Amino acid sequence: MIEWDPRLYKWEQITNVVAERIESGEYPPLALISEVKLQEEFDVARITVRKAMEALRDRGLITTKPGKGSIVVPQ
Repeated sequence: MIEWDPRLYKWEQITNVVAERIESGEYPPLALISEVKLQEEFDVARITVRKAMEALRDRGLITTKPGKGSIVVPQ
């Protein structure tokens, strides 16, 4: 469970956690990242997770394929 920082939006904090996991290798290249699992893990609304995923795409850390989900981009 994450301890939320009231100075940041939850989606920003989720973005930072997932980015750290990608950079540490916890989510290896081409790993599938489930929005549903993140939603359950962080106990947030689906839209919050989707905003975090959008930020990760903007950073070039993941790509999303319609019908397939989000995968980690090889660095």
